[in-house]
Amino acid sequence: MITVSLCMIVRDEEAVLERCLESVKDAVDEIVIVDTGSEDRTKEKAGKYTDKVYDLLWQDDFSAARNFAFSKGTMEYLMWLDADDVLPEESASGLKKLKESLPADIDMVMMPYAVAFETDGTASFSYYRERIVRNRMGFAFEGRVHEVIPPAGNIYYADIPVEHRKVKEGDSERNLRIYEKMEQSGEAFDSRALYYYGRELNFHGQYQEGIRILEEFLDRPDGWVENRIDATRQLAGCLYGLGEEEDALRSLLRALEYDVPRGETCCDLGRHFQDRGKYEQAVFWYEQALSAKKEMASGAFIREECYGFLPAVSLCVCYDRMGDMERAEQYNEMAGKFRPESEYYLMNKNYFEQKRQRRE
Repeated sequence: MITVSLCMIVRDEEAVLERCLESVKDAVDEIVIVDTGSEDRTKEKAGKYTDKVYDLLWQDDFSAARNFAFSKGTMEYLMWLDADDVLPEESASGLKKLKESLPADIDMVMMPYAVAFETDGTASFSYYRERIVRNRMGFAFEGRVHEVIPPAGNIYYADIPVEHRKVKEGDSERNLRIYEKMEQSGEAFDSRALYYYGRELNFHGQYQEGIRILEEFLDRPDGWVENRIDATRQLAGCLYGLGEEEDALRSLLRALEYDVPRGETCCDLGRHFQDRGKYEQAVFWYEQALSAKKEMASGAFIREECYGFLPAVSLCVCYDRMGDMERAEQYNEMAGKFRPESEYYLMNKNYFEQKRQRRE
């Protein structure tokens, strides 16, 4: 049976830290907390669960802080969580079983990370993250922001989801400030940092800068394929923001250079044509989304709705606009199977019922 040190970095997390530690305390063998400058009762709450609470001066570098936390772990394996993460009961049970059964030659355990949720609590946005690594094997986080441990060694995929359950909004400008500071100081960006910098710029509406950074990323030969695919969508978002619709479409189609289309790209293409009244073309791409393969283990960002509900309900709208009520209703019923409580599905259902009554 393996042993696991949970190593966390925290700051002003008194509202959520106990929730996190309660969910995981019985599944790990050691808890290490590194505080990077809390002004609330975070350290006091951490002290209820461990005497291994350390202080570290924050220097705009998540990897440095996480690696410091890892350096304090003494067990056979090291695990990380954020303070607003939760290990659901079934996942805590799964982690205990994993500790008993993990093959002796495994160096890294990947686990699903659910970061957004539907109203019924199911995950709407998730991806696999490196969650547990063997101690004293040189594993280390890289990147000031959106830090990552490069996959290496023997990797095991465990279906033990971690849920990211925010209760307050964080500093939405922080990551962008760090990237801008890096650029101003002349610090070199690796390809991964460029990709995330471009995403931040798009998110903050700085479209011209976003285009510059994302194109620089896409011109590099070493970008990870899933990042390249998503970067075409981020670049399209910037171009749409500037009203350059034809270039945005070309950017979306550029994703096809890298692999078969993902559901997210298919839905974006479908929406492009739907918004312009080109319903047959929209139908083609939404149908592609329904048949797209969802590569959970790839580590890509997965928008669950793009592989079921969203293309189905969009096909309903498109076929209705094309005058094919029968197929429109069929796709609405399909959408309802994915989200039976959706207001859009229920509104459409009522709409079709009223149309039938008028025809009778």
